[in-house]
Amino acid sequence: MASAHSSALSSFSSLSFRSSSSSSCFSLLPTTNKLTFPLLTKTPLSISTTTTLSFTAKANSFDDNAPNSFDDNAPISEEVIPFNPPEVPEGFIAPPSIDDGPVEDEDEIAAAYEKIYGVGYSGVSVLGNDIYAMDAKKRKATGFGSGAKKKERFRDGMEERVVQVRRVTKVVKGGKQMRFRAVVVVGDKKGQVGVGLGKAKEVVSAVQKAAVNARRNLVRVPMTKYSTFPHRSDGDYGAAKVMLRPASPGTGVIAGGSVRIVLELAGVENALGKQLGSDNALNNARATVAAVQKMKQYSQVAEERGIPKEELWK
Repeated sequence: MASAHSSALSSFSSLSFRSSSSSSCFSLLPTTNKLTFPLLTKTPLSISTTTTLSFTAKANSFDDNAPNSFDDNAPISEEVIPFNPPEVPEGFIAPPSIDDGPVEDEDEIAAAYEKIYGVGYSGVSVLGNDIYAMDAKKRKATGFGSGAKKKERFRDGMEERVVQVRRVTKVVKGGKQMRFRAVVVVGDKKGQVGVGLGKAKEVVSAVQKAAVNARRNLVRVPMTKYSTFPHRSDGDYGAAKVMLRPASPGTGVIAGGSVRIVLELAGVENALGKQLGSDNALNNARATVAAVQKMKQYSQVAEERGIPKEELWK
């Protein structure tokens, strides 16, 4: 029976289990690294738990005697590289040292400090300045004397004029919210004008928001050399209707309400305007802008028609 088991195990590789009472073995490793397990069995068919492990490995291909650049015992080169500084050019004069200058006393140091930073914490002025007075520029820069820092006004050459400020109410679940609504018109009196609307809890903030909104909605007003309209035009916005007519030099702006404000900030000096519908200031200002946007210059109309400008009156 032992010979039958040995014939079944002999079909495997070189990993061999060898019994003390039998010559059978089986192998799973190459012959160069043979792993043998001698078995101590009570019977020819039982495998004992006592085994010995032995295998042979190939020699390491690395040479331990080869020179290693990381070896601490490697010989260190003792070659000394001499330092040759550049030659000093002819006529060279060394700059004076900081310590060679004149020694400043405490008064001179305090005067220089006060000239740059102002009076020190001691409250004593070396230059004879008034320690209780503050420069106007410094007061403006530091915000001294003002509860909050004011926002800077726009410096783009635009003039602002408030048309209307009203208190509006918004009804919400918890009650009513009171706010202010401001209508502002801005213009440079050179042909640009805009109408803006702003809401806030304070009047000043509402006016500032309206001014910003007006600058985002600027339009160009076409005018002749007599500072009037090139032709008549009508505009409407909501229930408001506005009629605009050109006028001869010296007539002035004959209009009322927000129409007059829009025309004056646009730079129109001679014009006729009339409100025909609602008297709402915001709608009339926007109707004026709508009427202005319908106007065209003579040169623009001639270019669209493809004819000379002189033939427009024939």
